[in-house]
Amino acid sequence: MYKLSKLNVSNPKVWVVIGVSIAGVLIFAKVRRRFNSRSSIKEDFGAFVERFELLPFPQPPPPAARLPLAGLAFAINDIIDVKGHVTGYGSADWKRTHEAAGKTARLVTALLKNGATCVGKTVMDELGFGMTGENVNYGTPINPQKPSNIPGGSSSGSAVAVAAELVDFAIGTDIIGCIRMPASFCGVLGYRPSHGLVSTTGVLPNSQSLDTVGWFARDPSVLRSVGHVLLQLKTLEPKRMRRFIVADDLFQLPKVPKQKMVYAVSKVTEKLSGYQTPSHMNFGQYIASKVPCLKVFREESINQQNGISTLKALSSAMFLLQRYEFKINHEEWIKSVKPKFGPDVSDCVQAAITSKTDSIKNLYKVRMEMRAALQSLLKDDGILVIPTVADPPPKLCLKKGLAAEFHDRVYALLSIATMSGCCQVII
Repeated sequence: MYKLSKLNVSNPKVWVVIGVSIAGVLIFAKVRRRFNSRSSIKEDFGAFVERFELLPFPQPPPPAARLPLAGLAFAINDIIDVKGHVTGYGSADWKRTHEAAGKTARLVTALLKNGATCVGKTVMDELGFGMTGENVNYGTPINPQKPSNIPGGSSSGSAVAVAAELVDFAIGTDIIGCIRMPASFCGVLGYRPSHGLVSTTGVLPNSQSLDTVGWFARDPSVLRSVGHVLLQLKTLEPKRMRRFIVADDLFQLPKVPKQKMVYAVSKVTEKLSGYQTPSHMNFGQYIASKVPCLKVFREESINQQNGISTLKALSSAMFLLQRYEFKINHEEWIKSVKPKFGPDVSDCVQAAITSKTDSIKNLYKVRMEMRAALQSLLKDDGILVIPTVADPPPKLCLKKGLAAEFHDRVYALLSIATMSGCCQVII
């Protein structure tokens, strides 16, 4: 996020997207938890698959500086290796058919070396699929903000552990929105770094072109400290961004008046010293002009449903890329084990395993053109402001499942950072 001098199209370190919570809250503030029916809520909010303790490396003696994460507790989701523990990938069948990890993931070791204590593994959607945070094997973590609503997935347990103040920060993975959605739904801060900047050694793959390790926190200073460790940043004061760009058209997606959302963004950003007055743009039109490869997916989608937007075409390309790479990674295991999944995840896995590879070159072209488009727009001093999601978290256990319109709206927004490789902070 801060290494401005080494920017290039293949390594978008600084093209920043800010995702704004649907409530329109932009100020870093302590979230007041609204716990309804406290007596019915589990002590750990159902966030954990497994509890254990990995102690931090010893604090160096004075006059050495205190380790940056000293005294902080964290959790990791069930996609990350810890030596001697089976990485379950959110699936009972995966856990049953795999051995304990021989090594601890590099990112976990980095956090331990910097003074943090790991206290366990958290629930996630099976194999990193799903958007609800519900899991048929381990149950659904309880959203501390709204216990009757979904926590969001796939990194649901990690978001819930932070929102419930069980840990100071938590690690998850963001493939197509798996950090961003639960951060928004659970009312915590989240960060999805630029693709490839945090080591995924010891992290099970879903789609390697999209997989990104991210983290949650309640306190912005903790979010930043974790970032300095995992992104291996120097302690020097980073160069400040100077431009906010508000995507006016995307603020029309939430069921909140556009004027109210844009007003909230503008009022907060105007008070920040050293920043220009926020500019405004139609982001969909910009992407349509800068990412010509999307025409293929827009035309294909129109054949299925009229009125498709540019960003829906982008999300369509995102899903196709994820399915293609997931199939390469896990088709053999799926066919040999024949695992059982929850309904939503089962549909996702089946779509991936039966997917065809006709337009793979175009998928990677879309990804390259999106990176170049965001680089051209934001350069090294711009921040794009968009809604994280378009709707509040739906109720738990919907009999008919989530509406197609909900899927379309949320993934249209989430596809921006996913397909460009940009970092995104969720406020």
